[in-house]
Amino acid sequence: MDIRDVVIIVLTCFSFVVLITPVIMKIAIHINAVDMPNERKVHKTPMPRLGGLAIFLGFLLGYMLFSEQSVQMISVLIGSIIIIITGIIDDIKPIPALYKFCGQVLAALVVTIYGGLLINELDVFGVYLQFGILAYPITVLAILGLINCINFIDGLDGLAAGICSIFFCTVGVIAFMQSNIGGLDTVLAFIMLGSTLGFLVHNFNPAKIFMGDTGAMFLGFIIAVIAIIGFKN
Repeated sequence: MDIRDVVIIVLTCFSFVVLITPVIMKIAIHINAVDMPNERKVHKTPMPRLGGLAIFLGFLLGYMLFSEQSVQMISVLIGSIIIIITGIIDDIKPIPALYKFCGQVLAALVVTIYGGLLINELDVFGVYLQFGILAYPITVLAILGLINCINFIDGLDGLAAGICSIFFCTVGVIAFMQSNIGGLDTVLAFIMLGSTLGFLVHNFNPAKIFMGDTGAMFLGFIIAVIAIIGFKN
Protein backbone atom coordinates (compact mmCIF):
# COMPACT_ATOMS: atom_id res chain seq x y z
CA MET A 1 0.00 0.00 0.00
CA ASP A 2 1.30 3.45 -0.91
CA ILE A 3 -0.09 6.97 -0.67
CA ARG A 4 -2.12 6.51 -3.85
CA ASP A 5 -3.86 3.47 -2.36
CA VAL A 6 -4.61 5.44 0.80
CA VAL A 7 -6.17 8.29 -1.20
CA ILE A 8 -8.29 5.81 -3.17
CA ILE A 9 -9.54 4.11 0.01
CA VAL A 10 -10.42 7.37 1.75
CA LEU A 11 -12.05 9.00 -1.30
CA THR A 12 -14.05 5.88 -2.18
CA CYS A 13 -15.52 5.49 1.31
CA PHE A 14 -15.99 9.26 1.67
CA SER A 15 -17.89 9.59 -1.61
CA PHE A 16 -20.07 6.57 -0.92
CA VAL A 17 -21.12 7.78 2.54
CA VAL A 18 -21.79 11.32 1.28
CA LEU A 19 -24.12 9.88 -1.36
CA ILE A 20 -25.81 7.19 0.78
CA THR A 21 -26.52 9.35 3.85
CA PRO A 22 -29.49 11.24 2.30
CA VAL A 23 -31.02 7.84 1.50
CA ILE A 24 -30.51 6.74 5.11
CA MET A 25 -32.15 9.98 6.25
CA LYS A 26 -35.30 9.12 4.32
CA ILE A 27 -35.28 5.56 5.66
CA ALA A 28 -34.87 6.83 9.24
CA ILE A 29 -37.84 9.17 8.88
CA HIS A 30 -39.92 6.41 7.26
CA ILE A 31 -39.30 3.94 10.13
CA ASN A 32 -39.58 6.69 12.77
CA ALA A 33 -35.94 6.48 13.88
CA VAL A 34 -35.96 10.16 14.80
CA ASP A 35 -34.83 12.29 17.73
CA MET A 36 -37.73 14.44 18.86
CA PRO A 37 -36.98 18.00 20.09
CA ASN A 38 -37.55 18.97 23.72
CA GLU A 39 -36.41 21.62 26.20
CA ARG A 40 -33.04 19.89 26.71
CA LYS A 41 -32.11 19.68 23.02
CA VAL A 42 -30.90 22.26 20.53
CA HIS A 43 -32.69 21.04 17.40
CA LYS A 44 -36.23 22.33 16.85
CA THR A 45 -37.53 19.71 14.41
CA PRO A 46 -37.49 15.88 14.45
CA MET A 47 -34.01 14.73 13.44
CA PRO A 48 -33.23 11.37 11.80
CA ARG A 49 -30.74 9.48 13.94
CA LEU A 50 -29.72 6.48 11.88
CA GLY A 51 -26.53 8.04 10.51
CA GLY A 52 -24.44 5.27 11.99
CA LEU A 53 -25.90 2.93 9.39
CA ALA A 54 -24.37 5.11 6.63
CA ILE A 55 -20.97 4.92 8.34
CA PHE A 56 -21.31 1.14 8.66
CA LEU A 57 -22.21 0.80 4.97
CA GLY A 58 -19.09 2.81 4.11
CA PHE A 59 -17.08 0.44 6.28
CA LEU A 60 -18.73 -2.55 4.58
CA LEU A 61 -17.87 -1.21 1.12
CA GLY A 62 -14.28 -0.61 2.20
CA TYR A 63 -14.10 -4.13 3.62
CA MET A 64 -15.30 -5.68 0.36
CA LEU A 65 -13.01 -3.60 -1.86
CA PHE A 66 -9.82 -3.14 0.13
CA SER A 67 -9.55 -5.56 3.06
CA GLU A 68 -8.22 -9.10 2.88
CA GLN A 69 -10.39 -11.85 4.31
CA SER A 70 -9.12 -13.32 7.57
CA VAL A 71 -10.48 -14.77 10.78
CA GLN A 72 -9.77 -11.48 12.54
CA MET A 73 -11.59 -9.44 9.89
CA ILE A 74 -14.57 -11.81 9.87
CA SER A 75 -14.83 -11.53 13.66
CA VAL A 76 -14.75 -7.73 13.38
CA LEU A 77 -17.50 -7.90 10.75
CA ILE A 78 -19.68 -10.17 12.90
CA GLY A 79 -19.14 -8.00 15.97
CA SER A 80 -19.96 -4.89 13.95
CA ILE A 81 -23.22 -6.41 12.70
CA ILE A 82 -24.22 -7.23 16.29
CA ILE A 83 -23.49 -3.64 17.33
CA ILE A 84 -25.35 -2.20 14.34
CA ILE A 85 -28.46 -4.33 14.92
CA THR A 86 -28.50 -3.38 18.60
CA GLY A 87 -28.10 0.30 17.72
CA ILE A 88 -30.79 0.30 15.02
CA ILE A 89 -33.30 -1.28 17.39
CA ASP A 90 -32.48 1.32 20.03
CA ASP A 91 -32.64 4.21 17.56
CA ILE A 92 -36.11 3.16 16.40
CA LYS A 93 -37.46 2.55 19.90
CA PRO A 94 -35.17 3.01 22.93
CA ILE A 95 -34.45 -0.28 24.70
CA PRO A 96 -33.27 -0.82 28.31
CA ALA A 97 -29.59 -0.15 28.91
CA LEU A 98 -29.12 -3.78 29.98
CA TYR A 99 -30.15 -5.04 26.53
CA LYS A 100 -27.71 -2.66 24.83
CA PHE A 101 -24.99 -3.76 27.21
CA CYS A 102 -25.66 -7.42 26.38
CA GLY A 103 -25.27 -6.63 22.67
CA GLN A 104 -21.99 -4.85 23.37
CA VAL A 105 -20.69 -7.77 25.44
CA LEU A 106 -21.63 -10.26 22.73
CA ALA A 107 -19.79 -8.23 20.08
CA ALA A 108 -16.73 -7.97 22.34
CA LEU A 109 -16.74 -11.72 22.99
CA VAL A 110 -16.87 -12.47 19.26
CA VAL A 111 -13.69 -10.53 18.49
CA THR A 112 -11.85 -11.80 21.58
CA ILE A 113 -12.80 -15.49 21.49
CA TYR A 114 -13.39 -16.13 17.78
CA GLY A 115 -11.08 -13.43 16.37
CA GLY A 116 -8.33 -13.84 18.95
CA LEU A 117 -7.96 -10.09 19.43
CA LEU A 118 -6.52 -9.81 22.93
CA ILE A 119 -4.56 -7.35 25.02
CA ASN A 120 -2.02 -9.94 26.14
CA GLU A 121 0.60 -7.46 27.25
CA LEU A 122 1.21 -3.77 27.68
CA ASP A 123 4.49 -1.90 27.48
CA VAL A 124 4.09 1.79 28.27
CA PHE A 125 6.17 4.41 30.13
CA GLY A 126 8.80 1.78 30.93
CA VAL A 127 6.31 -0.57 32.57
CA TYR A 128 5.81 -4.03 31.05
CA LEU A 129 2.75 -6.10 31.99
CA GLN A 130 1.65 -9.55 30.91
CA PHE A 131 -1.98 -10.42 31.61
CA GLY A 132 -2.11 -14.17 30.96
CA ILE A 133 -5.62 -15.58 31.36
CA LEU A 134 -6.82 -12.13 32.49
CA ALA A 135 -6.32 -10.94 28.91
CA TYR A 136 -9.89 -12.01 28.05
CA PRO A 137 -11.79 -9.99 30.68
CA ILE A 138 -9.39 -7.05 30.34
CA THR A 139 -9.90 -6.95 26.56
CA VAL A 140 -13.69 -7.19 26.88
CA LEU A 141 -13.69 -4.37 29.46
CA ALA A 142 -11.48 -2.22 27.21
CA ILE A 143 -13.84 -2.71 24.25
CA LEU A 144 -16.91 -1.93 26.38
CA GLY A 145 -15.20 1.14 27.79
CA LEU A 146 -14.40 2.60 24.36
CA ILE A 147 -17.86 1.79 22.97
CA ASN A 148 -19.54 3.69 25.77
CA CYS A 149 -16.95 6.46 25.82
CA ILE A 150 -17.84 7.45 22.26
CA ASN A 151 -21.53 6.95 23.02
CA PHE A 152 -21.36 9.38 25.95
CA ILE A 153 -19.60 12.17 24.01
CA ASP A 154 -22.08 12.04 21.13
CA GLY A 155 -24.02 15.12 22.19
CA LEU A 156 -23.14 17.94 19.79
CA ASP A 157 -23.22 18.27 16.01
CA GLY A 158 -20.08 16.74 14.55
CA LEU A 159 -18.42 16.09 17.92
CA ALA A 160 -18.18 12.28 18.05
CA ALA A 161 -17.57 11.89 14.30
CA GLY A 162 -14.95 14.66 14.41
CA ILE A 163 -13.05 13.13 17.34
CA CYS A 164 -13.14 9.68 15.71
CA SER A 165 -11.89 11.14 12.41
CA ILE A 166 -8.93 12.64 14.27
CA PHE A 167 -8.20 9.23 15.80
CA PHE A 168 -8.34 7.41 12.45
CA CYS A 169 -6.16 10.05 10.79
CA THR A 170 -3.63 9.89 13.63
CA VAL A 171 -3.40 6.11 13.38
CA GLY A 172 -2.79 6.45 9.64
CA VAL A 173 0.00 8.97 10.17
CA ILE A 174 1.66 6.79 12.81
CA ALA A 175 1.42 3.79 10.47
CA PHE A 176 3.26 5.71 7.76
CA MET A 177 5.91 6.83 10.25
CA GLN A 178 6.42 3.19 11.29
CA SER A 179 6.23 1.89 7.69
CA ASN A 180 3.32 -0.30 8.78
CA ILE A 181 0.84 0.63 6.08
CA GLY A 182 -0.40 -2.79 5.03
CA GLY A 183 -1.74 -4.11 8.34
CA LEU A 184 -5.40 -4.70 9.12
CA ASP A 185 -5.44 -1.90 11.68
CA THR A 186 -4.14 0.61 9.14
CA VAL A 187 -6.55 -0.44 6.39
CA LEU A 188 -9.45 -0.22 8.84
CA ALA A 189 -8.28 3.23 9.95
CA PHE A 190 -8.33 4.64 6.42
CA ILE A 191 -11.66 2.97 5.58
CA MET A 192 -13.18 4.49 8.70
CA LEU A 193 -11.54 7.88 8.07
CA GLY A 194 -13.25 8.15 4.72
CA SER A 195 -16.57 6.93 6.13
CA THR A 196 -16.64 9.30 9.11
CA LEU A 197 -15.56 12.29 7.02
CA GLY A 198 -18.33 11.48 4.55
CA PHE A 199 -20.85 11.43 7.38
CA LEU A 200 -19.51 14.71 8.76
CA VAL A 201 -20.61 16.45 5.56
CA HIS A 202 -24.19 15.95 6.78
CA ASN A 203 -23.46 16.12 10.52
CA PHE A 204 -21.67 19.47 10.82
CA ASN A 205 -23.66 22.19 12.57
CA PRO A 206 -26.47 22.56 11.73
CA ALA A 207 -26.72 18.79 11.44
CA LYS A 208 -29.17 17.17 9.04
CA ILE A 209 -28.80 13.75 10.66
CA PHE A 210 -27.48 12.26 13.91
CA MET A 211 -25.39 9.09 14.07
CA GLY A 212 -27.47 7.78 16.97
CA ASP A 213 -26.43 4.89 19.18
CA THR A 214 -25.93 2.90 15.97
CA GLY A 215 -23.02 5.09 14.93
CA ALA A 216 -21.59 5.95 18.34
CA MET A 217 -21.36 2.32 19.46
CA PHE A 218 -20.00 1.20 16.09
CA LEU A 219 -17.27 3.87 16.05
CA GLY A 220 -16.28 3.01 19.62
CA PHE A 221 -16.13 -0.66 18.70
CA ILE A 222 -13.92 -0.08 15.65
CA ILE A 223 -11.61 2.25 17.60
CA ALA A 224 -11.22 -0.48 20.22
CA VAL A 225 -10.44 -3.08 17.54
CA ILE A 226 -7.81 -0.88 15.88
CA ALA A 227 -6.23 -0.11 19.24
CA ILE A 228 -6.05 -3.77 20.22
CA ILE A 229 -4.59 -4.90 16.88
CA GLY A 230 -1.71 -2.47 16.79
CA PHE A 231 -1.96 0.74 18.79
CA LYS A 232 -3.01 -0.26 22.32
CA ASN A 233 -0.03 1.47 23.94
